[in-house]
Amino acid sequence: METTKKIEIQRYIDYSTLKPEMTTTEVKKALERALKENYRAICVRPCDIEMAVSMCKGTDTTSCCVMDYPHGTGGKEAKTALTEIYVKKGIEEIDTVMNFGFARSGLWDAVRDEIAAVSRVAHDHGAIVKVIFEIGHLTLDEIGKATEVCIEAKADFVKTCTGFFEPVTEEAVKKMVETAAGRAKVKASGPGIADLATALRYIELGVDRLGLGFGFSDKILAESRGIDVSKQDKGIAKTEY
Repeated sequence: METTKKIEIQRYIDYSTLKPEMTTTEVKKALERALKENYRAICVRPCDIEMAVSMCKGTDTTSCCVMDYPHGTGGKEAKTALTEIYVKKGIEEIDTVMNFGFARSGLWDAVRDEIAAVSRVAHDHGAIVKVIFEIGHLTLDEIGKATEVCIEAKADFVKTCTGFFEPVTEEAVKKMVETAAGRAKVKASGPGIADLATALRYIELGVDRLGLGFGFSDKILAESRGIDVSKQDKGIAKTEY
């Protein structure tokens, strides 16, 4: 595929190590692979922030963590406090989960207020904010409304999924890209992006980032280089997120 020759796929990927059972040794080994391959960002659990920040110093890979993950129900005060804690530790990007139960309830002012509070604190420290919708629980109209609310709340990105629930869909991503219209960037993530062709398809649809677990990140990068993944060593994990 000609497109594969024109881009470095890893520069679109937020390389994630979010499995709760991972040991610190496993996380470190995964992040070492990510830095060696020059992925766009590494996205870690909050308990791994110090490791990620330290390892990313002096590289072209940025440090990112999830927040209020995966349910988004912690509330404004908790989200604001956690944002301040994380950015003061040096994290450069925060992927926070929108309260999608509030969104489904039509409580858009509360949704906006939470995201705006997170954005203010993050931006004051030079960090960017990506807001995870969990699209599988939202209608297309709700996805469009959530995108507008995030833009009003000064979020930098809107993001599809946590990886714990329903898969990403082209229909949802198209709605997010069209609604954002360049006012915010779009990150496609979650189950469903398992090979190079699918990753490239979402890039063609207009996403700026792909959120992929370390296993699928390694697999897709290998595929972009024409490597038969089935013959690779066990360092390429067969995991979703």
